[in-house]
Amino acid sequence: MTAPDPRPIVQIDIVSDVVCPWCIVGFRQLDLALKEQNVLANLRWHPFELNPNMPSEGQNLREHIMEKYGSTAEQSQQARDRLTQTGAELGFTFNFNDDSRMVNTFAAHQLLDWAETQGRQHPLKMALFEAYFTNQQDVSQSQVLLDAAQAAGLDRDAARAALTSGDHIAPVREKQQFWTSRGVSGVPSMVFAGKYLVTGAQGAETYSDLLQRCLTEAA
Repeated sequence: MTAPDPRPIVQIDIVSDVVCPWCIVGFRQLDLALKEQNVLANLRWHPFELNPNMPSEGQNLREHIMEKYGSTAEQSQQARDRLTQTGAELGFTFNFNDDSRMVNTFAAHQLLDWAETQGRQHPLKMALFEAYFTNQQDVSQSQVLLDAAQAAGLDRDAARAALTSGDHIAPVREKQQFWTSRGVSGVPSMVFAGKYLVTGAQGAETYSDLLQRCLTEAA
């Protein structure tokens, strides 16, 4: 019989989209803080769509960023370079190119909702980040989603059934509404111990301080 892990556990809720680069950056920073503090996290990922009206064919990523934020091509490239460097420092690979696309993520959120019931939500989230950012795959496509599910240790046929059933449409919409009604308008948004909300990738030091605060209050 394996002895229980003696490390303290902190509940952390993360509102996120799988096509948000700062979400994986923020998580990697959080992971560093957890290791530094020798703390376990009870992680729950919650849905947020950066572009809920994105059509099925998606949009060229550079064009999308320039159109949405009014940035120039040079500024867009600088942002990609910065992300690529930041990701590399955290052990994550961003492979941006001229053909990178922004895609619709509603199906991905439905699959993540189902994966939570299977106890494999976090591995699926990581697989989807890798599929989109590292492998430049279209995470709006069923085949890509099923490949990610399988990589995360989920049954492929069960994942397909979850996607086609429509059973997770309403729950995802409800969860999105829950967070937006509480003022979440950007991601990543992390809630520590149900009380401390921080938005954006805030760095390992900030997350470490929050973890320490949670532990102190729990004690």
